[in-house]
Amino acid sequence: MIRDIDRKIEGNGGLEAAFAKLLALARRVREQKQHQRGPKVYSLHAPEVECIGKGKAHRPYEFGVKISVATTIGQAKGGQFVTHVKALPGNPYHTLATVIPDMEVLVGNTIARILADKGYRGHNAPPDHKFRIFISGQKRGVTPKIKRELRRRAAVEPVIGHLKAEHRMGRNYLWFRQGDAANAVLASAGYNFRRLIRWLSLLLRQIRSALTAAVQTVSA
Repeated sequence: MIRDIDRKIEGNGGLEAAFAKLLALARRVREQKQHQRGPKVYSLHAPEVECIGKGKAHRPYEFGVKISVATTIGQAKGGQFVTHVKALPGNPYHTLATVIPDMEVLVGNTIARILADKGYRGHNAPPDHKFRIFISGQKRGVTPKIKRELRRRAAVEPVIGHLKAEHRMGRNYLWFRQGDAANAVLASAGYNFRRLIRWLSLLLRQIRSALTAAVQTVSA
């Protein structure tokens, strides 16, 4: 098909320009090998899709873009809020060098410590944060307080599940890498707004109960 299109558009500058990107993509698909290193094409309509190794038996791989999600250790009254989210194209193995400065700019404060899972072993955190990173299963330098906080680390997992299942992070319908970045931010914003609405509804319920009790007291 590639040769046939080349033969039919040969000499027509307009058609050659129109088909240049599609033909280049088709040639990449034809020439790529199963075990080649470097970027591969996994989807013709979204060539930016990457293969992400999950390391899990039931789902060893996912196709899309890597997303970093961070939550607070403590749970607010409205639920577990997402404090930072960012799309990381290029499937980087280490992400903390990029994520930590962005997080600190977003929250407007210095992060005291980060609790991460075992996938962050050998991390590339900035030098001033090197000893503030604690990994699941770590023994060295772990105080009883940090040990309790490490048990709270797993609270981020249901947050990621809700983002994927209920807020369209599981499948992105926006185009290109800009769409990946926007989808992650919008999904997190929707998740946080749902927590805020839940908290406001609880607050309204308490105010209504207090007002009802006050009116009944005055009437009595």
